[in-house]
Amino acid sequence: MRVAVRIAIGAVFVIVLVAGAALWGLHLVNRAGPLATETAVVIPRGSGLDNISAALTDAGVVDQPLVFVAAAKIAGANRALKAGEYAFPAHVSIAEAFRILQSGKTVVRRFTVPEGLTSSQVVRLMRDEPSLAGEITDEPAEGSLLPETYHYSWGDGRAEMLKRMQAAMRTALQAAWSKRSLSLPLDTPEQAVILASIVEKETSVPRERAKVAGVFVNRLLSNMKLQSDPTVVYALTEGDGALGRPLTRADWKFESPYNTYMIDGLPPAPIANPGKASLEAVMNPEQHEFVYFVADGSGGHAFAKTLAEHNRNVTRWREVMKRQGDEGAAE
Repeated sequence: MRVAVRIAIGAVFVIVLVAGAALWGLHLVNRAGPLATETAVVIPRGSGLDNISAALTDAGVVDQPLVFVAAAKIAGANRALKAGEYAFPAHVSIAEAFRILQSGKTVVRRFTVPEGLTSSQVVRLMRDEPSLAGEITDEPAEGSLLPETYHYSWGDGRAEMLKRMQAAMRTALQAAWSKRSLSLPLDTPEQAVILASIVEKETSVPRERAKVAGVFVNRLLSNMKLQSDPTVVYALTEGDGALGRPLTRADWKFESPYNTYMIDGLPPAPIANPGKASLEAVMNPEQHEFVYFVADGSGGHAFAKTLAEHNRNVTRWREVMKRQGDEGAAE
């Protein structure tokens, strides 16, 4: 009898210990964690449970890595933890960390392509973005990428991102071309992209795009050379980016199919990647009689119908530049 009692007491004791350990473990899994502020943690593909635990411990998400591993195994969560970049809120519990890693809801990153960059410049930006993966083997055609902000997740491929940009440009071009003015002196959507790229490089003032587009349309209709400085820069740099110095008169005589001071009509291809606003401006340019424009020194442009009026605008612009130069030197 005494032996039976002792066995019973021992069994109860073990049960109490197990129950206590389970309750304590449950407490550790559900209690607030040590993380002071929201933190993003990258879980690489192929990471095992120990590696995941180590990454979360290093980031300060958990302070009980053995508890994390044990709880994951007991709950079977280790088979459902997904790779990616996850945002963990302050004081996240181990249990909540499991749910976040199982959800697959990774951090949404943003990659912005500014209007007017060449394809070479866009590729350089992508190669410099460490959260993207993979190599870019073929540089995309000029004017084939739509400048805008793209959402992506850590580890997404650069090549896939380029495909998204190209698809977005095709969609935007088709939409704009379908609403084009019937009097537009352009035969194909590709020609519209070429002209839109020139407009994009000529002005960064939103309200001027349609007016600048109207100037170039008037020139095309009048068989005048477009004489756009950005086309000369593109010719001199071969699409690599900014020239880094002012253009000279000698530059205007540079032999190139892109130099619109030398050729008639449009260059053979775009000189940059235009945004939606420039595409829309070219499809429906402002109707006016201006055939000249020059910077006015305030960020915008002065427009003219005659060469004499244009020359006066040029003189005023030079005076503004001289005053700004003198003021800068004085400062």
